[in-house]
Amino acid sequence: MAQDIAGEVEIDGKRYEGAGVRFRGNNSYQLGLKRNPFQIKLNFTDKDKQHQGYTALKLSSALRDPSMVREVLFYNIARKYTPAPRASYTKLYVNNEYVGLFVNVESVDGKFLREHFNSDGNSFFKAGVDYKSPTPETCKQNIYGSLEYEDNLACYKGNFEMGSAEGWLDLQELTRMLNNNPGDIEKILDVDRALWMHALNNVMVNLNSYSGNYSINYYLYKDNFGRFQTIPWDLNLSFGSYKNTGKGSDLDLKDLQKLDPLLHADNPYKPLISKLLSNEFYRKVYLAHLRQILDENFANGEYETRARAYQALVVVPFNDDPNKSYSVEEFQRSLNETIGKRSKIPGIVELMSKRIRYLKAHPDMTALPSAVTDVSVQGRGKFDNQKLNAFKINVKADRFPQRIHLYYRFGKDQAYRAVLLSEDMVGGLPAGVKAFTTLIDAPTDNAAIDFYLVAENAGAASFYPTNYMTQPKVVNISDLNK
Repeated sequence: MAQDIAGEVEIDGKRYEGAGVRFRGNNSYQLGLKRNPFQIKLNFTDKDKQHQGYTALKLSSALRDPSMVREVLFYNIARKYTPAPRASYTKLYVNNEYVGLFVNVESVDGKFLREHFNSDGNSFFKAGVDYKSPTPETCKQNIYGSLEYEDNLACYKGNFEMGSAEGWLDLQELTRMLNNNPGDIEKILDVDRALWMHALNNVMVNLNSYSGNYSINYYLYKDNFGRFQTIPWDLNLSFGSYKNTGKGSDLDLKDLQKLDPLLHADNPYKPLISKLLSNEFYRKVYLAHLRQILDENFANGEYETRARAYQALVVVPFNDDPNKSYSVEEFQRSLNETIGKRSKIPGIVELMSKRIRYLKAHPDMTALPSAVTDVSVQGRGKFDNQKLNAFKINVKADRFPQRIHLYYRFGKDQAYRAVLLSEDMVGGLPAGVKAFTTLIDAPTDNAAIDFYLVAENAGAASFYPTNYMTQPKVVNISDLNK
């Protein structure tokens, strides 16, 4: 196992003595290279050392990414939909020698966890281990971070790294519930966040992940509401740079372009996908996430604009990088062409332009969802003396909605609760439009309700508002009583 070496680190002109420095990664580390991924612990010898609140830096060498944009592009798209690290670029010097251009990925540790989950001391795991420890022979073999259930806690220790003081029993309970009682999985897993992770991995062909043969490169953190959160990690081999799904040999370019949006939906050895997608509602939600990622980032060409902007930002330090794995010419061609005769790294635009068309036309993606056309929260009547003590939410949706799901909470310190709206038999609605309503009691005279809706018809689901992950609808009962 690699050991940290105490050294001096300078970041943006500020010096930190006693920092811990070591190479990181398993497959990405190559003996004898100067340009290997680094981990820097600023608080290695002094627990109070930090830079802008960060105690650790994770520097990716962008292995098998001639474009230098895969990891930054994926993370910045992912952050629209689910908690994910920030990513940028940095120039790395070792002993005053320019080693090269690296991707600087936000470390998933205390600062990240506090920012997204308001805590950092709960059960915390990384799927996949850099240095596999011996496990009992009775353990299932080569299952990595698939979340298959094991009777023996020791079996989990060969497939996950624990970043908390304790938690192996929590992880085992997650796998027990997922595999044996998936109908209650929402009690211990944030299902929506897991579906976002799968959708992001699928659209952007990230197979060095749970969706690939090794089921690795994601974190699990148990939030204050007792639910595990999934966090994507280690994305430099996304956009088809890694090509194996665990079914047969590596995929070629055409296979990658036509990667099944329901990959592993029937694979019992991938329960975090197959158990979730066996639920009809979760499957509709997952496909809705696929459509949203596709429409907001790819079908409109935004991903290409971003990728070219990132390349323009780093072309000079990349050119000056004395240890770069690819030439400047390959860097410049890498968005549009396959680079390399052995590894054959697809051009990102070359891959995604045809993948976009494939997904848009795929039978599982063409069902038209019900769209929420009107949402109102009833206020107090002009001449009513009685103040409202409940939120009456009225919704209309088109395309023959079957159900409207309401998710609500009273502040960020609460978990969302779910309720089905009742159909409201009002007349005069256009064909295919239905009205729904529900009443949610206000806990105080000044309560503010955060909520979002999922409209479900026979073939698909849609969300209102579409950016519910960061900006749900907010209504204060005091405003309704004015």
